Amino acid sequence: MKVLLDYTFEEIKNIVTQSGEAAYRATQLFDGLYRGAKLDEINLPKSLKNYLQNEGYTAQGVEIVHCVESKIDGTKKYIFKLWDNNVIEGVLMKYKYGNTICVSTQVGCRMNCAFCASGLNGLVRNLSAGEILSQVVAVNRDNKSDNKRAITNIVLMGSGEPLDNYDNTTKFLRLVSDERGLNISRRNVSLSTCGLCEKIKRLADENYGITLTISLHAPNDEIRKKIMPVANKYGVNDIIQAVRYYFDKSGRRIIFEYSMVGGLNDSVECAEELSRLVKGLPCHINLIRLNYVKEKGLNSSDDERIKKFKLRLEKNGVSCTIRRSMGSDIDGACGQLRRKYISGEV
Repeated sequence: MKVLLDYTFEEIKNIVTQSGEAAYRATQLFDGLYRGAKLDEINLPKSLKNYLQNEGYTAQGVEIVHCVESKIDGTKKYIFKLWDNNVIEGVLMKYKYGNTICVSTQVGCRMNCAFCASGLNGLVRNLSAGEILSQVVAVNRDNKSDNKRAITNIVLMGSGEPLDNYDNTTKFLRLVSDERGLNISRRNVSLSTCGLCEKIKRLADENYGITLTISLHAPNDEIRKKIMPVANKYGVNDIIQAVRYYFDKSGRRIIFEYSMVGGLNDSVECAEELSRLVKGLPCHINLIRLNYVKEKGLNSSDDERIKKFKLRLEKNGVSCTIRRSMGSDIDGACGQLRRKYISGEV
């Protein structure tokens, strides 16, 4: 199956003209795709629709099959079904400055971090650029109450490691920022990675201009290896070197995600070590309370310990915040809702 949202406007135009239809039909098709419409909902000649279907094209790469909304903060968590019946998930978070969607880049994940449910069944397959984009388009349509775009910000932080699917992820960045389409500024896009160093440097060299977020979660290799298998290949010093390179190329401040695991990485000594690690690097650290994943068995640090950790970082001149937990009542952690959907629990 070929997802039409995988293609640029010029590529859509080529598909249309190859069918024998007038080139202006490409604009009708393209605009319909970005409204989240299916082929039968777009005002096109039946001959063109038949051609596209016979050639194996589908308009949208995903379909919303389940949505649950938090009673606490209005966060919405979605289950999307792909054309091959695989399922992924995404999250819409509502802030004062706008609506942020968290999208998936892979079906499953092979990073297998100790606090994340996404990798429990390993990596199934990569998503295409159009399948990633389809998540944004579908949620935008689901939440659009007027002529304004509902989605203002994007985080590539759902299921999967974005840089493990580099080509499709970067094509998505080009598509979603295209002024003919959703025209979302790349400055409003954040990409979260476990720290695939060579891909971070490539991202810098190709000048995408997005915010880089590093899932660090430990101040040293010894602790990091206990919770992130990727640490056996990339040490924390390798990551710091790569993100310094990214900052030098892009000028964008680096964000570090640090999940607070009770009794493992939450001591004052860890805070001191983390402060030394990021010294001199323009960065911000998000301290995260863990959403409990029963299959993983890790518990979050208590609030008092997290506050002490934060105070020590601030005393050392490190910019940091305790990230507000969102969607905790709707299986907010990556992979949780998808796993329940697959098992028939929802």
